[in-house]
Amino acid sequence: MSRLANPRINDRPAQRRQPLRVLVAKVGLDGHDRGAKIIARALRDAGIEVIYLGVHNTPQEIVSSALQENVEAIGLSIHSAAHMTLFSAVMKLLQQQQASDIAVFGGGIVPQQDIVKLKRMGVKEIFTPGAPLEEIVKFVKSIERQKDRAREKDRAKPPDRKAR
Repeated sequence: MSRLANPRINDRPAQRRQPLRVLVAKVGLDGHDRGAKIIARALRDAGIEVIYLGVHNTPQEIVSSALQENVEAIGLSIHSAAHMTLFSAVMKLLQQQQASDIAVFGGGIVPQQDIVKLKRMGVKEIFTPGAPLEEIVKFVKSIERQKDRAREKDRAKPPDRKAR
């Protein structure tokens, strides 16, 4: 789906404040979904609209669903040691769809040295086992505040005038 055919939240009128929409999914063959379900429920309980895809999703399915659902963020859970490959694939697909404005975060068993690489790749945050739910909710809500500031900044810009 082209980004042009998919109006983003940034295009909605400011007076129609919508709840933050986050897609939560298990990527790859990993079937350990308890943590993802706990995160999805914590986000929902915090007033965030959550679309939960469940287990065994491909990067293509995740990005396609994110575009169709018009989300601001994607939360990926992974315990299979394929995090570098799978996160990279999601980030590349988002870029190909001109959807790099969708924040990606994740959780699971990820070595510290890989967390640094994932953040360089554009992943906003990685939460490891034992991360407090309040910290995760606070982080996800910060995505909404960042997008609000970006929208305000865009509205304050003078129109781009091209010479004829």
